[in-house]
Amino acid sequence: MSRDTHTGVQCPRCQSHLALVHVPANAAAAGPPPPAVPAKEEWTPPPVAEVLAVYADRVKDSATAMRGAARVRESLNRARAAAAQRRTAQRTARQTPKSA
Repeated sequence: MSRDTHTGVQCPRCQSHLALVHVPANAAAAGPPPPAVPAKEEWTPPPVAEVLAVYADRVKDSATAMRGAARVRESLNRARAAAAQRRTAQRTARQTPKSA
């Protein structure tokens, strides 16, 4: 679309550019209605069974699974420790100093 014909009007839902067309007043009442534009189909994710079917015939590698589980446990433990440390620091920061 050239810069001269680009109106800058966009559809609020899909952000596609819209073209403004001048229609004479007498042609709008007498002419046939414009062809209907088919509605855009909303995207939906595929069913879970279809997605998991790809992985159904794979063989479970126990060593890799154990390593992965250990890494997840380690990461969770680090996150818990960091959260506890953060809470402790916040608690001490909130306490007002006692005067002597």
